[in-house]
Amino acid sequence: MAPSFDWWAKEGHKGTPVVVKMENPNWSMVELESPSEEDFLIGGGDSTPSGRTRDKGRNKNAKQLTWVLLLKAHKAAGCLTSIAAATLALASAVRRRVASGRTDADADDAETDNPRGSRDKENPTVKSRIYACIKVFLWLSILLLGFEVAAYFKGWHFGAPELQYLLAAPLGVKDVFNSLYSRWVLIRVEYLAPPLQFLANVCIVLFLIQSVDRLVLCLGCFWIKFKKIKPVPKEGGAAVDPESGENGFFPMVLVQIPMCNEKEVYQQSIAAVCNLDWPKSCLLIQVLDDSDDPTTQTLIKEEVQKWQQEGANILYRHRVIRDGYKAGNLKSAMNCSYVKDYEFVAIFDADFQPTPDFLRRTVPHFKDNEELGLVQARWSFVNKDENLLTRLQNINLSFHFEVEQQVNGIFINFFGFNGTAGIWRIKALEDAGGWLERTTVEDMDIAVRAHLRGWKFVFLNDVECQCELPESYEAYRKQQHRWHSGPMQLFRLCLLDIIRSKISVWKKFNMIFLFFLLRKLILPFYSFTLFCIILPMTMFVPEAELPAWVVCYIPATMSFLNILPAPKSFPFIVPYLLFENTMSVTKFNAMISGLFQLGSAYEWVVTKKSGRSSEGDLMALVDKEPKHQRGVSVPDLEEMKEEIQKQEKLASRKKKHNRIYVKELSLAFLLLTASARSLLSAQGIHFYFLLFQGISFLLVGLDLIGEQVE
Repeated sequence: MAPSFDWWAKEGHKGTPVVVKMENPNWSMVELESPSEEDFLIGGGDSTPSGRTRDKGRNKNAKQLTWVLLLKAHKAAGCLTSIAAATLALASAVRRRVASGRTDADADDAETDNPRGSRDKENPTVKSRIYACIKVFLWLSILLLGFEVAAYFKGWHFGAPELQYLLAAPLGVKDVFNSLYSRWVLIRVEYLAPPLQFLANVCIVLFLIQSVDRLVLCLGCFWIKFKKIKPVPKEGGAAVDPESGENGFFPMVLVQIPMCNEKEVYQQSIAAVCNLDWPKSCLLIQVLDDSDDPTTQTLIKEEVQKWQQEGANILYRHRVIRDGYKAGNLKSAMNCSYVKDYEFVAIFDADFQPTPDFLRRTVPHFKDNEELGLVQARWSFVNKDENLLTRLQNINLSFHFEVEQQVNGIFINFFGFNGTAGIWRIKALEDAGGWLERTTVEDMDIAVRAHLRGWKFVFLNDVECQCELPESYEAYRKQQHRWHSGPMQLFRLCLLDIIRSKISVWKKFNMIFLFFLLRKLILPFYSFTLFCIILPMTMFVPEAELPAWVVCYIPATMSFLNILPAPKSFPFIVPYLLFENTMSVTKFNAMISGLFQLGSAYEWVVTKKSGRSSEGDLMALVDKEPKHQRGVSVPDLEEMKEEIQKQEKLASRKKKHNRIYVKELSLAFLLLTASARSLLSAQGIHFYFLLFQGISFLLVGLDLIGEQVE
């Protein structure tokens, strides 16, 4: 029952207590019952036993209500205290960031891992253009905000008769401000609003097209789940243990581990690959070390020698001439004379840890399927809950694998190779032209060329390979720049090849419009232009407007669909939406660099790893009994424990720093200024979006998301 709050006061007995009827043992849920006439006595009391019982009940219930109120007050005080502490911590972090004085532009040259030529260094003039554009918008918005605030206090509101009179009045008005403001309004109405509204409409159309594509992908994923569709090897393709004497499908498999200056994670990847459950006579492991650090080279070489002594069929290769980044490394390894004896090649990056049964679950798909060129496994992440940044990355990549890769693999037999955790038929690699060094996305390049030659791909959503997500914003930003500039380089290079190829018209349309234009070019373009430029500009040019469904409802729906493959991440749906818009600056800049072949399009920076998983595994091994464990040989456990402790001490001595990102900070102030302007025109949903998006840019600009960088 809902509590009744009808207060009865008999004439001459005001303030008479109310009978409290407790039907629920929960103190916070009480029901107040209106007293009857018998409950009232002259003097406000009752000498009968029932009256004394009611008095005791009243006192007891009053005490219970008092405790409930006290508990709620204590909880509220605790929340206020935590908010105050969090605010102070945030202010302290901001102060440290500003005091450090290091921006992203200051340290890019010092920390880049590109010793391979001058073309990787971006022209400072080109690099500063986007900064200049954002700064112009920022200062202009501040100036216009001052204008609008002054006009607001003069009583000139949009749509009010005063504004209509102002537009109709001649320019020769009484004071200077009126003259300037009237000229600004006329310019705004006649010249700025029409092109801005046209651009907004174009972006809205692109936004809707991309949203429909996202919805279709989600429906395809739902259909796969509903029908329980999954790739299954042909009958007789399952591998069996050769020690049992039974026949099995055990072709010759070459495993490659390309790495470059990744001493934090090399042990775990080598250990995992050496523990693959596959006949040693049919398996060869190549450790392709491109490190230019002599210490790292020595450590990796010693690790390979340890596993050779354990009986693993593993080789160490180091290039003298290190050209072409990862593509050049893989190309050099494939030129070895013994590669002709192998039928398949599996590729794992330095932080990937395949399970022992990885080959048994993937290689059988090639049996009696001569058109199959690639089997790709999905990624899982050992540090997905490390911080907010890794949680948001997990949402994005879960959708990529669960929806995009799986749907394209089932219905089209084509998707972009992820560069690792996949197995290629060597014949397909050779038929497609082998590894090429023309872009920074060699994995996507070889996949496109193989698809044009008629090879089919299979994606296994139920086969996972553990890896590590970037834990610092700087590392994630560099990774995303490469992932979004490379596809535009590739699109320029292979567009004519796609048009001239012999594949069907539908596959050409899918590759040109959906794969490249819609998902690699249009998505970052409209995301940055619509939400970071057009939306704040419409606050100062209100004649051009964005509907609330564009600002709120459709983005919220798309974020909801994106988060479905990672249901445990639902509490982070709002931060995910804001962070994706924040990252649109980096993605848009990368897309422009790749499309127009600017200097940063050729930038290749190895994603920094923390090595948390490898250190944790080794420490766990030390604490266990001294017997053969996955990942490390027994005689060296104490030595490795000492090495880990030394590395931890050395890392603690290193001074950590965070950078200030100028573009993100400039856009933060632009959006916050626009949110202040939206208050003047009472645009509720626009104000909240601009406010929280501006705060998101501010947090990222001050590098308050993710781990610190050493």
